[in-house]
Amino acid sequence: MVNKEIKKQFGEHIEAVKKNYHLMDKIELAANTVVESLKNSGKLLVCGNGGSAADSQHITAELVGKYEKNRRALAAIALTTDTSMLTAWSNDDCFENVFAKQVEGLGKKDDVLIGISTSGNSENVIRALKVAKKLGLKTISFLGRDGGRTKGMTDIELIVNSNRTSRIQEVHELCYHIMCGLIEDNFS
Repeated sequence: MVNKEIKKQFGEHIEAVKKNYHLMDKIELAANTVVESLKNSGKLLVCGNGGSAADSQHITAELVGKYEKNRRALAAIALTTDTSMLTAWSNDDCFENVFAKQVEGLGKKDDVLIGISTSGNSENVIRALKVAKKLGLKTISFLGRDGGRTKGMTDIELIVNSNRTSRIQEVHELCYHIMCGLIEDNFS
Protein backbone atom coordinates (compact mmCIF):
# COMPACT_ATOMS: atom_id res chain seq x y z
CA MET A 1 0.00 0.00 0.00
CA VAL A 2 1.29 3.44 -0.93
CA ASN A 3 2.13 5.77 1.92
CA LYS A 4 -0.64 8.39 2.37
CA GLU A 5 1.83 11.28 2.29
CA ILE A 6 3.25 10.14 -1.07
CA LYS A 7 -0.22 9.83 -2.52
CA LYS A 8 -1.10 13.30 -1.17
CA GLN A 9 2.05 14.82 -2.73
CA PHE A 10 1.29 13.29 -6.13
CA GLY A 11 -2.25 14.63 -5.93
CA GLU A 12 -1.04 18.13 -5.05
CA HIS A 13 1.39 18.04 -7.98
CA ILE A 14 -1.34 17.01 -10.41
CA GLU A 15 -3.65 19.75 -9.10
CA ALA A 16 -0.87 22.35 -9.39
CA VAL A 17 -0.36 21.44 -13.05
CA LYS A 18 -4.12 21.58 -13.73
CA LYS A 19 -4.41 25.01 -12.06
CA ASN A 20 -1.76 26.38 -14.42
CA TYR A 21 -3.02 25.34 -17.85
CA HIS A 22 -3.42 29.09 -18.49
CA LEU A 23 0.39 29.25 -18.95
CA MET A 24 0.38 27.28 -22.21
CA ASP A 25 0.15 30.34 -24.50
CA LYS A 26 2.84 32.12 -22.50
CA ILE A 27 5.18 29.13 -22.76
CA GLU A 28 4.82 29.26 -26.54
CA LEU A 29 5.36 33.03 -26.57
CA ALA A 30 8.48 32.67 -24.38
CA ALA A 31 9.88 29.96 -26.65
CA ASN A 32 9.21 32.05 -29.77
CA THR A 33 10.91 35.05 -28.17
CA VAL A 34 14.05 33.02 -27.41
CA VAL A 35 14.03 31.46 -30.90
CA GLU A 36 13.81 34.89 -32.55
CA SER A 37 16.74 36.13 -30.48
CA LEU A 38 18.89 33.06 -31.19
CA LYS A 39 18.15 33.20 -34.92
CA ASN A 40 19.33 36.83 -34.91
CA SER A 41 22.67 36.02 -33.23
CA GLY A 42 21.34 36.82 -29.77
CA LYS A 43 21.73 34.82 -26.60
CA LEU A 44 19.74 33.77 -23.57
CA LEU A 45 20.79 34.83 -20.08
CA VAL A 46 19.10 33.21 -17.06
CA CYS A 47 19.25 34.01 -13.34
CA GLY A 48 17.67 33.01 -10.04
CA ASN A 49 18.58 32.07 -6.46
CA GLY A 50 18.72 28.70 -4.71
CA GLY A 51 16.50 26.21 -6.54
CA SER A 52 15.92 28.86 -9.19
CA ALA A 53 19.72 29.12 -9.65
CA ALA A 54 19.73 25.38 -10.31
CA ASP A 55 16.84 25.87 -12.74
CA SER A 56 18.85 28.59 -14.51
CA GLN A 57 21.66 26.12 -15.04
CA HIS A 58 19.23 23.38 -16.05
CA ILE A 59 17.65 25.56 -18.76
CA THR A 60 20.98 26.64 -20.22
CA ALA A 61 22.35 23.09 -20.16
CA GLU A 62 19.32 21.91 -22.17
CA LEU A 63 20.00 24.59 -24.78
CA VAL A 64 23.79 24.55 -25.00
CA GLY A 65 23.90 20.74 -24.90
CA LYS A 66 20.63 19.22 -25.98
CA TYR A 67 17.14 18.76 -24.69
CA GLU A 68 15.98 15.69 -26.63
CA LYS A 69 17.53 16.07 -30.09
CA ASN A 70 21.06 16.29 -31.38
CA ARG A 71 21.64 19.73 -32.89
CA ARG A 72 24.07 22.62 -32.76
CA ALA A 73 24.71 24.32 -29.44
CA LEU A 74 22.55 27.34 -28.68
CA ALA A 75 23.85 30.48 -26.96
CA ALA A 76 22.64 30.36 -23.35
CA ILE A 77 24.39 31.44 -20.16
CA ALA A 78 23.35 30.87 -16.53
CA LEU A 79 24.42 33.95 -14.57
CA THR A 80 24.57 31.74 -11.48
CA THR A 81 27.71 29.79 -12.39
CA ASP A 82 30.67 32.19 -12.26
CA THR A 83 31.64 31.78 -8.61
CA SER A 84 34.49 34.29 -8.81
CA MET A 85 32.15 36.97 -10.15
CA LEU A 86 29.36 36.06 -7.72
CA THR A 87 31.56 36.14 -4.63
CA ALA A 88 33.79 39.08 -5.62
CA TRP A 89 30.93 41.36 -6.61
CA SER A 90 28.81 40.34 -3.63
CA ASN A 91 31.76 41.12 -1.37
CA ASP A 92 32.91 44.32 -3.09
CA ASP A 93 29.51 45.81 -3.95
CA CYS A 94 26.42 43.88 -2.87
CA PHE A 95 24.59 40.67 -3.60
CA GLU A 96 21.58 42.63 -4.88
CA ASN A 97 23.61 43.76 -7.94
CA VAL A 98 25.34 40.48 -8.77
CA PHE A 99 23.09 39.58 -11.74
CA ALA A 100 22.57 43.18 -12.89
CA LYS A 101 26.33 43.65 -13.27
CA GLN A 102 26.56 40.51 -15.41
CA VAL A 103 23.63 41.62 -17.58
CA GLU A 104 25.35 44.97 -18.02
CA GLY A 105 28.53 43.26 -19.20
CA LEU A 106 27.11 40.38 -21.24
CA GLY A 107 23.72 41.59 -22.46
CA LYS A 108 23.01 43.36 -25.70
CA LYS A 109 19.92 44.63 -27.45
CA ASP A 110 17.67 41.77 -28.56
CA ASP A 111 19.18 39.19 -26.20
CA VAL A 112 16.74 37.62 -23.75
CA LEU A 113 16.93 37.53 -19.96
CA ILE A 114 14.89 35.03 -17.99
CA GLY A 115 14.53 35.86 -14.29
CA ILE A 116 13.26 33.10 -12.00
CA SER A 117 11.84 33.85 -8.55
CA THR A 118 9.24 31.71 -6.78
CA SER A 119 8.23 34.70 -4.63
CA GLY A 120 8.70 37.35 -7.30
CA ASN A 121 10.59 39.42 -4.71
CA SER A 122 14.23 38.50 -5.33
CA GLU A 123 15.98 41.88 -5.38
CA ASN A 124 18.95 40.69 -7.44
CA VAL A 125 16.61 39.27 -10.10
CA ILE A 126 14.54 42.47 -10.12
CA ARG A 127 17.65 44.61 -10.58
CA ALA A 128 18.88 42.37 -13.41
CA LEU A 129 15.53 42.68 -15.18
CA LYS A 130 15.66 46.48 -14.84
CA VAL A 131 19.13 46.62 -16.41
CA ALA A 132 17.99 44.25 -19.16
CA LYS A 133 15.05 46.50 -20.02
CA LYS A 134 17.32 49.56 -20.06
CA LEU A 135 19.68 47.79 -22.50
CA GLY A 136 16.86 46.64 -24.80
CA LEU A 137 16.84 42.93 -23.92
CA LYS A 138 13.57 41.01 -24.07
CA THR A 139 12.57 39.85 -20.58
CA ILE A 140 10.76 36.76 -19.34
CA SER A 141 9.95 35.92 -15.73
CA PHE A 142 9.05 32.63 -14.08
CA LEU A 143 7.26 33.57 -10.86
CA GLY A 144 4.96 32.12 -8.24
CA ARG A 145 2.32 33.17 -5.74
CA ASP A 146 0.95 36.58 -6.84
CA GLY A 147 4.05 37.49 -8.86
CA GLY A 148 5.45 39.66 -6.08
CA ARG A 149 7.28 42.88 -6.92
CA THR A 150 8.34 41.45 -10.30
CA LYS A 151 4.75 41.22 -11.55
CA GLY A 152 4.25 43.51 -14.52
CA MET A 153 7.99 44.17 -15.06
CA THR A 154 8.70 41.74 -17.89
CA ASP A 155 7.61 41.29 -21.49
CA ILE A 156 6.35 37.78 -20.71
CA GLU A 157 5.53 36.49 -17.24
CA LEU A 158 4.67 32.96 -16.26
CA ILE A 159 3.13 33.19 -12.79
CA VAL A 160 2.42 29.80 -11.25
CA ASN A 161 -0.82 29.82 -9.33
CA SER A 162 0.39 28.32 -6.05
CA ASN A 163 1.67 29.48 -2.68
CA ARG A 164 3.83 26.42 -2.10
CA THR A 165 7.45 26.74 -3.24
CA SER A 166 7.85 23.07 -4.18
CA ARG A 167 4.74 23.11 -6.40
CA ILE A 168 5.83 26.39 -8.01
CA GLN A 169 9.23 24.91 -8.83
CA GLU A 170 7.67 21.73 -10.24
CA VAL A 171 5.40 23.70 -12.57
CA HIS A 172 8.30 25.98 -13.53
CA GLU A 173 10.28 22.89 -14.53
CA LEU A 174 7.42 21.58 -16.66
CA CYS A 175 7.07 24.99 -18.35
CA TYR A 176 10.74 25.41 -19.13
CA HIS A 177 11.08 21.83 -20.34
CA ILE A 178 8.24 22.46 -22.80
CA MET A 179 9.86 25.78 -23.75
CA CYS A 180 13.24 24.10 -24.36
CA GLY A 181 11.57 21.47 -26.56
CA LEU A 182 9.85 24.16 -28.63
CA ILE A 183 13.11 26.08 -28.99
CA GLU A 184 15.00 22.95 -29.98
CA ASP A 185 12.44 22.11 -32.68
CA ASN A 186 13.53 25.31 -34.47
CA PHE A 187 17.19 24.28 -34.62
CA SER A 188 17.00 20.54 -35.35
